[in-house]
Amino acid sequence: MNFLPYAVPFFLLLILVEILWGHAKSNNTYRVNDTINSLSLGLLSTVSKLVFLNVGVLVFSKVEQDYALFPLSTESTSHWLIGIVIYDFFYYWFHRISHERQIFWGSHVVHHQSEDYNLSTALRQTGTGFVATWIFFVPCFFLGMPIYMYVGVSTAHLIYQFWIHSRHIPKLGWFEWVFVSPSNHRVHHAQNPRYIDKNYGGLFILWDRLFGTFAEEDEGEEIIYGLRTALNSWNPLWANVHIFVSMFRDACRTTVTKDKISMLWSRTGWRPEDVAERYPIQKTDLDDFHKYNPSLTFAAGITLVLQYLLLTVFHLWTTAQILSLNYPVILGVALIQLYTVIVLGAVLDLKHYAMNLEWSRVIVLTLLLLALYIGEFIGKGWFTYGLTYLVGSALLMLITIKLTNKEAVLSTVTEG
Repeated sequence: MNFLPYAVPFFLLLILVEILWGHAKSNNTYRVNDTINSLSLGLLSTVSKLVFLNVGVLVFSKVEQDYALFPLSTESTSHWLIGIVIYDFFYYWFHRISHERQIFWGSHVVHHQSEDYNLSTALRQTGTGFVATWIFFVPCFFLGMPIYMYVGVSTAHLIYQFWIHSRHIPKLGWFEWVFVSPSNHRVHHAQNPRYIDKNYGGLFILWDRLFGTFAEEDEGEEIIYGLRTALNSWNPLWANVHIFVSMFRDACRTTVTKDKISMLWSRTGWRPEDVAERYPIQKTDLDDFHKYNPSLTFAAGITLVLQYLLLTVFHLWTTAQILSLNYPVILGVALIQLYTVIVLGAVLDLKHYAMNLEWSRVIVLTLLLLALYIGEFIGKGWFTYGLTYLVGSALLMLITIKLTNKEAVLSTVTEG
């Protein structure tokens, strides 16, 4: 059973509660730009799973049917508990390798890009994980876990990890020794040198204690969140591909054939010597750390939030209809959402080309709706709904861009 769809409304409600709590305690951990970016990446992660056929499901089914060694029963409580332990064990190794090997870090890095730490960070998920993540969980099916149990355990496991992305929850005594808590997961998201590559557990922190990757949070040392090489962008597409682009670029630049191949299985952060010498990368100065934060007026922030709420309604409504949609419509729905969050990223980055990008979005998506309607992939109702959404979205986006452009001009005048 997939518990995730039932949890999403509670996720959004708890994010609102955390924002209100932070303001009440004069310890707000949210920024509009970072939160919208995190939610946009979570949205793209969901969309990518709908668009791309998951090879993993086919492999899981084959292994379950023909190669399971000790079939577990969904009727047995003890078997469910065994399933939880098995899944969490392989999750630990999946998570650890996702940090320690560059090719897998390329997908997982999305979750660590935020320089804030709050409940919205939990929803910041990769849009490329569908390619290889499933490989790490094939052993679950060799050990007898049925797909029904796997879906239930994996989604419950993901839901558990939501609440640990908070700075408002202190250490929890004995709980810290057995389970992953907000305190030891804050360590995992830190870029402080002593915390790098620590606390990989998803449910049990015991694996980290057993395999030597545990670090306790030092409450006397301020945690700095984010990447050692800052992304400095709110573009959700770039967030998903920048590591892969860097790997490809370094592989092309190096003159050593062995190093070109080594890029595929190199440790995270490794670069060919000749490339590192010619094209050095500047790491974040933790002694003088500043978050990436192009400023927005309060009014621009409000219109951006309204824009994202409108997109969320579109996303949830279309996702609810997904089983009744043909593949061209699914692709169309995905393109609408991808194009929209890319424009949102450009607006948040205060890019000068945001207005032109928005006009291209309106034109392309209007033509897309017309093509789907004329091709009889959608009916009049869907066409009307899509066009209404696009018009409302465009109006909000244009207002936001005008507000941010005005702000940029005022900032330039002030600096001058």
